[in-house]
Amino acid sequence: MAQRHHEALARGRAAEWAAAMWLIAKGYRIVARGFRVPGGELDIVALSPVWQTRMVVFVEVRARGTMEAAAESVGAAKRDRVAWAASQFCARRRKLNELPWRFDLILVAPRRWPQHFANVWSPASR
Repeated sequence: MAQRHHEALARGRAAEWAAAMWLIAKGYRIVARGFRVPGGELDIVALSPVWQTRMVVFVEVRARGTMEAAAESVGAAKRDRVAWAASQFCARRRKLNELPWRFDLILVAPRRWPQHFANVWSPASR
């Protein structure tokens, strides 16, 4: 059991690294990775590319055996935890709180390019 958990964590870290590199290649600037607070976690926090409207992008990375399984793994509870962590992150970084926010999703599956979906949900409140 512990071995499977360790392997899953390693796969998750590798997926987050691949997602971060994908974002950098697309012009995003990574601000933070693996930000944790009680009740939530942010995989990647980035600033949008300079040629787009400047905003803070909170990216949830989901790695599964298939893209479909990765997409289905993001439920309402997970979105709420990400939104909570985003509010805590920006409370600690006042300058970022002045910018608009967006919640993105990057799906990762074996032998596939990451798929980036922008603005996939809106927080219940901000």
